[in-house]
Amino acid sequence: MGAEAGHPQQQPPSSLRPGREVAAAAAPPPAVLGLQLSALIDHVARVDWSLLDRVPGDRGGSQQVSIEELNHILDEVNAHILPSRNDLTPITTIAGGSVANTIRGLSAGFGISTGIIGACGDDNQGLLFFNNMSFSGVDLTRLRAKKGHTAQCVCLVDASGNRTMRPCLSTAVKIQANEFRKEDFKGSKWLIVRYAQQNMEQIIEAIRIAKQEGLSVSLDLASFEMVRDSRSKLINLLETGNIDLCFANEDEAREGLCLGNQIQRRHLYSWASQYCKWAVVTLLLLFGKGMHGLAKRSAKQVVQVPAIGESNAVDTTGAGDLFASGFLYGLVMGLPLEECCKVGACSGGSVTRALGGEVRPENWQWMYKQMHARGLLLPELKN
Repeated sequence: MGAEAGHPQQQPPSSLRPGREVAAAAAPPPAVLGLQLSALIDHVARVDWSLLDRVPGDRGGSQQVSIEELNHILDEVNAHILPSRNDLTPITTIAGGSVANTIRGLSAGFGISTGIIGACGDDNQGLLFFNNMSFSGVDLTRLRAKKGHTAQCVCLVDASGNRTMRPCLSTAVKIQANEFRKEDFKGSKWLIVRYAQQNMEQIIEAIRIAKQEGLSVSLDLASFEMVRDSRSKLINLLETGNIDLCFANEDEAREGLCLGNQIQRRHLYSWASQYCKWAVVTLLLLFGKGMHGLAKRSAKQVVQVPAIGESNAVDTTGAGDLFASGFLYGLVMGLPLEECCKVGACSGGSVTRALGGEVRPENWQWMYKQMHARGLLLPELKN
């Protein structure tokens, strides 16, 4: 393969003590690094509409809550979880966050060596994050352990598979810009970043060091609300020329263009492609055909890849993140743009078949079958 696929031996969770980084045996630098400033735990549950009607904020949106509000929602969830479908667990608690989902997918499903740069608390949620990411083979030597809380998010999934997110981030520990070191980035090929206007200091500094060390940078636009509320900062970041790859979903791309529904889907990539080498727009078709991708490479090549049929979608959590996993696998392996998109459609579809942003073993097998049927390069995984 074109990247290290081995999983380094890592220390047990007892090493998570404030002021320390998570230690691990010496290993080659990960091919792909993810910048997730705060480790995050997702609580994903299928619930009925009666609970959603009692949760403050817009249904389908994302609104921050206090730790007291989060615990209250979790208590309510236990009384309102829907019966599981296809013998799937109705509630799951796992390491979450867009960046974590993407790098975990690259490691567990594609055998690409990955690492995470960030911080986690010295609480039970921090240990859970460590265990989950370590089990998937992610290098945690760049994860700082700090005294305090690990971020959490309740992801409420209705009977139609749509998500309502309630994150608790205000008290979570976070890595600061002055904590980044060149050694964190040296020798890696890619840095994955999620846009957040409140974290611009850390994002700009991490990208600055990454470019100095010769890494390519991938930027996910996070949410249409984020693009709408801080579009000028986003444009300034894109205009630096330091973003090589930009991922957006349909709503985020429309906000970037400031044209609402007035523009046709096939033109949505045009906004980001004027700043980046690659621009990708994902379209999610729930209970239909999974992830559908549009991609453009500079001004030279445009591809449109249909979604993978019969994805049996249950939950959209992580669909775009796992599309990114497949697409980046293709780039690391030197695949043509169209094949990168096809792999992304397969991996994006695989995660929608169960609750949460982590692909289950049986759904990785489903993805490999889809890739094989389309003549795509299968990963060389080490047991």
